[in-house]
Amino acid sequence: MSLSTHVLDTAAGRPAKDLFVRLSRRAAHGFVPVAEGRTDGDGRIREWTPLGREWDPAEDPRPGTYRLVFDTGAYLGNEAFFPEVSVVFAIREAGEHYHVPLLLSPFAYSTYRGS
Repeated sequence: MSLSTHVLDTAAGRPAKDLFVRLSRRAAHGFVPVAEGRTDGDGRIREWTPLGREWDPAEDPRPGTYRLVFDTGAYLGNEAFFPEVSVVFAIREAGEHYHVPLLLSPFAYSTYRGS
């Protein structure tokens, strides 16, 4: 079981290095942060830093609704029209690999389910 992300800076034509990302899981009262990380030199987060007991790397991600929040403002600086990008997605099958890429530029972004 795993969850990864990859951020590509499409304006610069390279991976977005050192971009902070927080992962949350939907609970009855809203989203609860469960893990966080920073993109590596290739723009990827393969392993997450757990926040408390809500995230178990051996079991997660479990089925449910999740949110990735990308701190694009800190990465892009004054050029960021979108200072934060929030991507909400559903995990339906435990045991599968989930990859959520982000293509980023100062005035646009897109995402999809990767492999």
